[in-house]
Amino acid sequence: MTASTDRRRDAVGQPHRQRRATDQRHEANRLRGDHALIAQWIRPGSRVLDLGCGDGGLLAHLRSQRAVTGYGIELEIDKVVRCIERGVSVIQGDLDAGLADFDTGSFDYVIMSLTLQAVYFPARLLEEMLRVGREGIVAFPNFGHLNCRLQLAFGGRMPMSAALPETWYETDNIHLCTIRDFEALCDRLGIRILQRTVVNHQHRRSLGARLLPNLLGEMALYRFERSPGPTATPHPEPTHDARPA
Repeated sequence: MTASTDRRRDAVGQPHRQRRATDQRHEANRLRGDHALIAQWIRPGSRVLDLGCGDGGLLAHLRSQRAVTGYGIELEIDKVVRCIERGVSVIQGDLDAGLADFDTGSFDYVIMSLTLQAVYFPARLLEEMLRVGREGIVAFPNFGHLNCRLQLAFGGRMPMSAALPETWYETDNIHLCTIRDFEALCDRLGIRILQRTVVNHQHRRSLGARLLPNLLGEMALYRFERSPGPTATPHPEPTHDARPA
């Protein structure tokens, strides 16, 4: 094989490699900010369950970039259809009904991003996440952020911000919490926090959020597992009339 043949082969292959690299960059650019941060915590080849998976963007990214396998659960039918169009395995379901369809230890990671505050029984769902998965990952808006405190203190109204953009009567959020609230719940449930990232609404880290996360962090992301220590305080099962009709 001559040197000129090698050069021609490289010339043909190079545009293809460049297009592939460009496509990967474009996919990363389209990825939601919280999803991009979560993706950094996922080991290649893992089994993943994404709760409230939306249009399947995170799972599609993890499949192409991390070679993961897994499922998404989504309630809204139009988003389920979008998942199917992406080739993402998805189940239409209500997270408040629990995860009884999945066996214990079925996944390496169970992810729930920007959904924890919108379910009726967040404590029970956290326990279910660690039943079916080895580790859990959640992201949620921090209701203890300075901007929220100021709006409540001086405006006397429910806060709105870039991380909480909807009015109180339009939002799906029913269990807003602060970073301290979440960590107290983890302690009660016997959950060990492995990693925490606190960012602003643009998903950027800052020195202030690192030093005073509950005051200056707009969004928190956690990776956690079941603590190997003593059994946690059991969380009572909700009564049948606990959820509004």
